[in-house]
Amino acid sequence: MALSETLEPRTSARAFMRAAMRAPLLDAEHERRLAEHWRTFGDEQALHELITAYLRLVVAMASRFRHYGLPLSDLVQEGNVGLMQAAARFEPERGVRFSTYAAWWVRSAMQDFVLRNWSIVRTGTTSVQKSLFFNLRRLRAKIGDVGDTVMSAEACSRVARDLRVPEREVEAMAARLGAPDRSLNAPLTDDGDGEWQDLLADDHADPEAMTRLRHDDAARAHLVRDAMNELSERERLIVRERRLEEETVTLEALGERLGISKERVRQIESNALAKLKRALIARVGDPAEAGYVGD
Repeated sequence: MALSETLEPRTSARAFMRAAMRAPLLDAEHERRLAEHWRTFGDEQALHELITAYLRLVVAMASRFRHYGLPLSDLVQEGNVGLMQAAARFEPERGVRFSTYAAWWVRSAMQDFVLRNWSIVRTGTTSVQKSLFFNLRRLRAKIGDVGDTVMSAEACSRVARDLRVPEREVEAMAARLGAPDRSLNAPLTDDGDGEWQDLLADDHADPEAMTRLRHDDAARAHLVRDAMNELSERERLIVRERRLEEETVTLEALGERLGISKERVRQIESNALAKLKRALIARVGDPAEAGYVGD
């Protein structure tokens, strides 16, 4: 890439900001007339003059967000979007100056841009999280709790009280702001030996263990099905509904279904489980150790 191509965006941004600062200011009456012409007649010339007069507001506010590490030109561009949104919604008959109204839209547009781009991990979406993101460092400096170290309990309590937010939210945001993004592919040492992702533990079972587990589950299921054949049809129904289904059926419901009392259902179930246990022992040993059925 040529040097001229690299410098062109910066040069354009500086030229834009110089032009913005040279734009003439508007008195209240002229500002009101421009806003009315734009709103009533869609006068684009009036809109252009109104917007141009307050580009200095965008530039001034963008400078307040520079410490978040984002390009000033991008902040100005987002602020311009907010300025246009303000112009589209401004109601001059309310007697408020356009600069006062537009400042809220410009700041909101820049804050949203910072939140979207400060980190690849979403920093905050709620009003509490946004308030903490943009005020936590300032308040920590005010009370003398500076640096990226863990906040003291006293500092956390004071910030939470000043912003009227839960202390747990303050602790979470302090930890988030104190831990910048780091690539998992970043080398562990200056020599380039290994990467950070090499230290991440894999909580999943290895393929051999997964295969063994599936094989054992299938074997257990086959043994239980085979042992169930030694039960009567009614016993199989009760054991299946009471022990093998995800949603078990109550004794009372089964009793109504079979036309017997719930106590009789309990007796049949108990006898069927004992019979099933004997059948499994005859095949594989003690089923309690194998985990096939339980009382």
